[in-house]
Amino acid sequence: MEIILWRHAEAKSGETDDKRALSVKGRKQAAKMAEWLDANLPQRCKVLVSPSLRTVQTAEALGRKFRVLPDLGPDADPFTVLSAANWPEAKGPVVIVGHQPALGQIAALLMSGTQQDWRIRRGDVWWLAEKERKKSGERGIFLRVVMSPEMIGSSFR
Repeated sequence: MEIILWRHAEAKSGETDDKRALSVKGRKQAAKMAEWLDANLPQRCKVLVSPSLRTVQTAEALGRKFRVLPDLGPDADPFTVLSAANWPEAKGPVVIVGHQPALGQIAALLMSGTQQDWRIRRGDVWWLAEKERKKSGERGIFLRVVMSPEMIGSSFR
């Protein structure tokens, strides 16, 4: 299984938390990341989204069908999010568009086996996969890619 953790792009301040819309910068971040994701995701994948406005707007940039799940809101527990994604049994990739600290906690939990507060920046994607090792048959998690909107189209000079 593969799980793609996509933190919502930058949002405006001032509204109640669940009604905060993306800023101009956030819309650009979401569009850049959505273009990159669309080119790299298989056609068939689930996209699960927090009900907050900024996460819905981030997911809308992808231009694919998605499901809004109340359990993925700003106060989500990492275990609840993993359960919603059907980790690790889901057949195809699952994109989670959500919030800190849950997304960082999920990355830490899957990569290190312990719940820690890792930081995922606004608009960034962390793509993790579970694979079976051919020789031992053991399952392991690896990090396929970490991508930020700022890196899309940039060189590493």
